[in-house]
Amino acid sequence: MSAEVPEVRTYLDGGVGRIVLNRPQALNSLTHRMITALRTTLDAWAADERVRVVVLSGAGERGLCAGADIRAMHDDAKAGGAGTRAFFRDEYRLNALIARYPKPYVAVMDGITMGGGVGLSAHGAIRIVTERSTVAMPETRIGLVPDVGGSRLLAHSPGELGIHLGLTSASMGPGDALLCGFADHYVPSARIPELLDALTRSAASTSADPTSATTPSAVTTASVTTAAVDAVVAAHTEPAPPAALAAQRAWIDECYAADTAEEIVERLLNSGVPEAKEAVALLLGNSPTAVKAALAALRRARTLPSLEAVLDQEYRVSCAALDGHDLVEGIRAQVIDKDRNPRWEPATLAGVTEVDVARFLAPREGDELGLA
Repeated sequence: MSAEVPEVRTYLDGGVGRIVLNRPQALNSLTHRMITALRTTLDAWAADERVRVVVLSGAGERGLCAGADIRAMHDDAKAGGAGTRAFFRDEYRLNALIARYPKPYVAVMDGITMGGGVGLSAHGAIRIVTERSTVAMPETRIGLVPDVGGSRLLAHSPGELGIHLGLTSASMGPGDALLCGFADHYVPSARIPELLDALTRSAASTSADPTSATTPSAVTTASVTTAAVDAVVAAHTEPAPPAALAAQRAWIDECYAADTAEEIVERLLNSGVPEAKEAVALLLGNSPTAVKAALAALRRARTLPSLEAVLDQEYRVSCAALDGHDLVEGIRAQVIDKDRNPRWEPATLAGVTEVDVARFLAPREGDELGLA
């Protein structure tokens, strides 16, 4: 079985449906064609009794997925953004499918896993990080706001850790990814091939003949397979490296509990903690509009009842970002010209008004996803 897209390799390995993102030269960044292929494959495998487990991984040595292909997004946004709106719509619907997938969905978050890569992995049933994992939602760095359901994960991270990560675009190592709820298990990268082989053997042993009168019900089969997958992963899991953020909870929780972005910056500067001053430098280097919109969106995400409701909000927010100045400028500075000197408009947090922020969250005709 194949999605017939070179950038997404799909095949059956015994009872395991393998999905390999296959753009290693671009850190497996996602195109709309890849999103469509993933959706087609997952829909087909949900109904295919040969597939007991789905495993997502990335080609190459550098990572699972660095996110969306933002070069393509830059060009489309300059032309009006219709293609990017369609990309977001299909991507967020795929994220919702992964979160509710009827079969065990195992994501190997080895190496760089950011933005859209988080959306494909961190909503799965079984999420694995390695010593090479770097996990992040770096959207504010390019004038966007955490999306792909990442705002829900950040909103429900312990204390104010998610606000810190979302506003600064800081990265998590494997220990932090586990602490913040982006991953479940730590498996050293050298043991991943052994783990995948064990999953294949386990899936084969729990496979049922669909023509047999004794084939278990779908619910029973799924539960047996999930238990088997959990046992296999547990057998390969090792203690994770310490979570660096755990030791920083005190100043993070105190500073990021402030009401406004300006007050957060003031608390960080006055904390006397070296890491807090580093956080200020990161935050103030990001789009001021995106930082304020992210703060509002993350706090509102804490009150929303489901991933689907958060994805609906994220679609509105992302479409609003497409209509602004900073997204095109942020991508230009980071990946087109690579001068790392974005000219944000407004240029400061003080220049971003409450009306500017409200524009991101307000429902607008045509910018509704309709998942919730």
